[in-house]
Amino acid sequence: MAKRDGKIKVFLVDDHPIVRDGLKTLIERRGDLCVCGEAEEAAGAMKAIRQTNPDVIITDITLKDSDGLELTKDIKACFPDMPVIVLSIHDEASYCERALRAGAQGYLMKEVASENVVEAIRQVLNGEIHVSGSMAKRFLHKMVGGKGHEIRSPIETLSDRELEIFRLIGEGFKASQIAERLYLSVKTVETYRARIKEKLDLADAGELLRYAIKWAKSNQ
Repeated sequence: MAKRDGKIKVFLVDDHPIVRDGLKTLIERRGDLCVCGEAEEAAGAMKAIRQTNPDVIITDITLKDSDGLELTKDIKACFPDMPVIVLSIHDEASYCERALRAGAQGYLMKEVASENVVEAIRQVLNGEIHVSGSMAKRFLHKMVGGKGHEIRSPIETLSDRELEIFRLIGEGFKASQIAERLYLSVKTVETYRARIKEKLDLADAGELLRYAIKWAKSNQ
């Protein structure tokens, strides 16, 4: 394992400096851990990760130019053996399994990060998966119950990209703003919006907006 001064190197990706500072303080209280680099968006993160060669990466779901799921997929494509922990304020029922499918080894809610981040780092470096107890039970019930119990919410029918756009709609972004943020055409965003309405059985754009806003507020 590559280390700096004998320490395990952690790379942080979050668009809020105060969150990165808080995580850095928690991590560096442990004598064998250090933060080797930070980034606030995906493009900068990928460049810095290549330069710093961390042992583990912690990334937020919500980033300025992408999201943590897409970044996780990019990281795993370039560095298959590099563990990733996804950190989020968003409902773990909607995002935890998606994060693991994207290649993450852990999913951590921000509200409990101060208590569990070091434990999560150590678990994923040991080749284990870190999720909350409630999510572990859910995965077990899904495995035992079979495919008939897989879908619990209409939101779970959305693809990762559709969920990302749905979240941005709920946060007040217009189609043109979403297109610019995600480097998509407005036409492509509108196609995604149409798919989301169909999957969620919503009548029109107004109903989609209301549903998205309500969902976004419940996940803050």
